[in-house]
Amino acid sequence: MTPFTQLQVFNAMHASPNARLELSAQLGDGMAAARWSNRDDARDYLAPSHHTLSCYIADGTGTFRRQRPADKGAPNKLCIMPAGLESNWIVNGAIRLAHLYISETQFALGCVRLLDREPRELQLREATFLDDPQQSVRFRQLVGLNWAEPAERLLASSLAHEIVDHALLSQVGQRHGLRLKGGLAPSARRQLAEYLEAHLDQPITLGELALRCNLSEYHFARMFRTSFGVPPHQYLLARRLHRACRLLRLGALPLGEVALMCGFASASHFSNRFRQALGATPGQYRAAVSG
Repeated sequence: MTPFTQLQVFNAMHASPNARLELSAQLGDGMAAARWSNRDDARDYLAPSHHTLSCYIADGTGTFRRQRPADKGAPNKLCIMPAGLESNWIVNGAIRLAHLYISETQFALGCVRLLDREPRELQLREATFLDDPQQSVRFRQLVGLNWAEPAERLLASSLAHEIVDHALLSQVGQRHGLRLKGGLAPSARRQLAEYLEAHLDQPITLGELALRCNLSEYHFARMFRTSFGVPPHQYLLARRLHRACRLLRLGALPLGEVALMCGFASASHFSNRFRQALGATPGQYRAAVSG
């Protein structure tokens, strides 16, 4: 999980003498959230390395981007600030808002999982003061939870996933003028993803995957990362944890059985990996989502 000290938008807000951090939490899977209040301020976000989705919770009618003074914010308005984007904001009066920070890795995994596309082909489209009732409802549910309480933080993580998935499906467009070099052919990428999904419960080696593509392990690893946006081991772990979350939500299988069905050598190994990624044990996750 990316520490808050590496989240440029979070740090720019935190550096303001007028902004007040009400609540923040790491939500796992490369996502973090913060709830802010601010008044009579100016903030500049200089090409952050992460994506930021924001929703105005209250006030904000005097907030605008410096280059677009005629467009003002309002409660339930959404903003999408892609990684690499510079934006400059003026806050006149008061505002309360929520930020959801998303790593490039999580964006890459979503592109492959939801859109069946290479992450480098796609970009998150910038939006200022967007109206999206579904997203604003999810944000309000998110900020209504107590992120300091482990079970509610896990529910917040599920909501964050829904928000990110919705943004990927509705706000992602193709990069223009991009000439793709290297990487796997689309058919090979698709077949590889399907193979991995069908064999998550089995040991999978880099050599085995490279052989399927008739490549050396070195070249396969490079081409996989180019096409999937993450190294093979990181993609495989993310897919195994995704399956584990689904199994934990769906039923009462023993944790040891869930571990084996998701390719983990033991329940303890599964628990350690799960806690590292989501900040809670599989048992705590199951109790939170079923309660």
